[in-house]
Amino acid sequence: MKAVVMAGGEGTRLRPMTANLPKPLLPVGDRPVMEHVLRLLKRHGIDDIVVTVRFLASLVENHFGDGDELGVRLTYAHEERPLGTAGSVRNAARTLEGEPFVVVSGDALTDLDLTDAIRHHREKKALVTVCLARVPDPLDFGITVLDDEGRVERFLEKPTWSQVFTDTVNTGIYIMEPGVLDHVAENESVDWSADVFPRLLAEGLPVHGYVADGYWEDIGSHDSYAKAQADILDSKVATERAGFELAPGVHVGEGAEIHPEAVLRGPLSLGAHTRVEAEAEIGPYTVVGRGSVVRTRAVVARTVLHENTHIGPDASLSDCVVGKGTTVMRGARLEPGVVIGDNCAIGEEAVLATGVRVYPSKTIEAGACVNTSVVWEERGRAQLFGARGVSGTLNADITPELAVRLAGAYTATRRQGDTVALATDHSRGARTLARCIAAALQAGAVDVRDLGTVPLPVLRLHSGRGAAGGIYVRTTEGRPDSVEILFVDENGADLSEAAKRRLDRVHARQDHRRASPEEFGALTHPPQILDTYVQSLTATTTDGGRDTGTGVKVVIDAAHGTVGPLLPHLVGRLGADALLVDAGIGGNRPARTADEHHEALARLGQLVRTSKADLGVRFDAVGERLTLVDDLGETVEDARAALIQIGLAVRHHGGGRVVLPVTVSRAAEDVAAAHGGRVRWVGTSMAALATAAAAPDVVFAGDGAGRCTVPGTGAPFDAAAALVALLRGLAGSAEPLSSRVAALPRDLVVHRAVATPWSAKGAVMRHIAEFPGEHVVDTTVDGVRVIEPDGGWALVLPDPSRALTRVYAEGSSPAHSRQLLDGWAGRVREAMS
Repeated sequence: MKAVVMAGGEGTRLRPMTANLPKPLLPVGDRPVMEHVLRLLKRHGIDDIVVTVRFLASLVENHFGDGDELGVRLTYAHEERPLGTAGSVRNAARTLEGEPFVVVSGDALTDLDLTDAIRHHREKKALVTVCLARVPDPLDFGITVLDDEGRVERFLEKPTWSQVFTDTVNTGIYIMEPGVLDHVAENESVDWSADVFPRLLAEGLPVHGYVADGYWEDIGSHDSYAKAQADILDSKVATERAGFELAPGVHVGEGAEIHPEAVLRGPLSLGAHTRVEAEAEIGPYTVVGRGSVVRTRAVVARTVLHENTHIGPDASLSDCVVGKGTTVMRGARLEPGVVIGDNCAIGEEAVLATGVRVYPSKTIEAGACVNTSVVWEERGRAQLFGARGVSGTLNADITPELAVRLAGAYTATRRQGDTVALATDHSRGARTLARCIAAALQAGAVDVRDLGTVPLPVLRLHSGRGAAGGIYVRTTEGRPDSVEILFVDENGADLSEAAKRRLDRVHARQDHRRASPEEFGALTHPPQILDTYVQSLTATTTDGGRDTGTGVKVVIDAAHGTVGPLLPHLVGRLGADALLVDAGIGGNRPARTADEHHEALARLGQLVRTSKADLGVRFDAVGERLTLVDDLGETVEDARAALIQIGLAVRHHGGGRVVLPVTVSRAAEDVAAAHGGRVRWVGTSMAALATAAAAPDVVFAGDGAGRCTVPGTGAPFDAAAALVALLRGLAGSAEPLSSRVAALPRDLVVHRAVATPWSAKGAVMRHIAEFPGEHVVDTTVDGVRVIEPDGGWALVLPDPSRALTRVYAEGSSPAHSRQLLDGWAGRVREAMS
């Protein structure tokens, strides 16, 4: 059997280590990671190997040559452009000569039993066998589901947490029959998991899975790189190591010089011809590359030194990576997370703060204190985006510097000369950050349409009218000390998961576009923004929106938010009898706590009762959410308010489709059906809701928590549009809102958040998906939804930004719902025990 080793990737997430070094040549232990792969193949009797190369291909070829030194025969297949995982193998078809073959990545560290995997492949008579592994965090991998016979049922590439229903992931190691290449187009970019395998499954061809028990680590990030180094030192992976064991856990290469007064604390590895001087200290989990020197009294711990590095006297390095040929001079200090590229010079007494990245061939002056990366990369967070945007404590997590870097990264995802809309809520912090963002966008050759302080739906509308996207800065709802930066696409919807990932990757490597002075973007301030918005909104209703709410008496609480200035324009067009309160913008109070919100609703309820109004509504600070109060002054729960809006929308349109997330009560189906409508269930992300709401037959979309989209109004999740639709539906009706609420089916959905370590989330979802019993498991939308024989259901959903698993349940009664919730929440905890 032959093998194909994939060695063409650029390894952008590993920069600056891979800025001028292909990822397969990245040293792991005492040799390049691809050498570990080639030796593994040879141990299993596979010595005829094709290597696919593209990025810095000559370096790979020069290093390994024809493979003679390793006892294998290497040939190379060159790609002129990226062809994807399947296209790369198809490009190498001529060298495979119609034989079965193994495909393996050249940048993963593994000791999987390929002999047993090949035996399994042959026994099953498979066209393709996918080698699988169980990992704690499957988010960055393709997850795979097998049936009871071991055949693959489903692939999902790069899932979000809401799509994780197992911890069994695709290792990228395949055993294949030559006929599989007939299903791969030539000279096209084609991926195995995303393109080829789904077609094979659809055609009923035998694609099997082999769950391996050995070690496997995909070296795709700095964290995984450090983990692979530590696992080699701990002997968790069966691989060859040169040299000898000087003391327990201390491996030393040929020709190494170690002064008797040097201190070595294993596990560690010293490469060939290294030198460690007197009183130098090499701590645990350190790898010192070939030819490197650690001078007297230097302290190096949990650090990887590539070959020919020089660490000066009294230097201190902890949890770092230092590229080949780099010199760290006397007394310099490198704090945890620092990554230095090749051939750099770090001056005497310089201090590099946690997470700093220094690209190749840079010089840090003596005594410098460096707390930002040097051309141009920095250490990003493990996950930049939360459930919606980038959020954190103002001036701690979210600083002006971060805002500039984030906006700079965003320019790299836009074309030069694109227009981006920018707006904020009424808080001083948000407006300050917005000025930083505007400058960074202009410096990246992007025009800025500055809308100032306006509701979020106004930004969404402008983003969908001639702009390439938009950025909104707001104080986090319910957290006055925090801020959130939201990005919307050219349709005004929240960025998709794929777009957020792309921005996250660009930000992680700070690959900004630097415009020349004559290319700087323009800054414009459109006139009459609120009038334009109100006209656009009311033009979508009957008779241009005028007299839409005739006969309805309403109390409107603007909550001192951004929606206050536009409400007089809007209410005057609707014909409703409206009392407007708290309409002035409160810059000193940018967000209210949950307790303050409840107090405000109580005051609103009292105003409704004393004024004998038909209803009250309260806006959130940015005009996105609407909370209802009925004619009795009672607050209407968000879930029941959504049912009211569904009924009014479907009745008004004489049917149509309603879009809701899977966490909403199935009572919505009954409400919609009563007026000839039907429900489409979608994922819980704002992007998924906005995308589905754009379908032509949709008459209402909402998240069940106060946000809704009125189709045709131009902006998703618009509370003002929801108010117009609500008044339109209630106009001319004598039935009080309280009676409508009382007539609704009961909302029996209950929810619980279960603390779950990130490393356990994948195992939890697999445990739930595979839990035995008489129920139906649905993984087609978000998370794992379990439907019980009695009609009750539970949804287990990993939180995308917190160490939590969320469990939702709905039964036939409150007691039944609690029983379901307790049972499935208990199974989540059981999976972690």
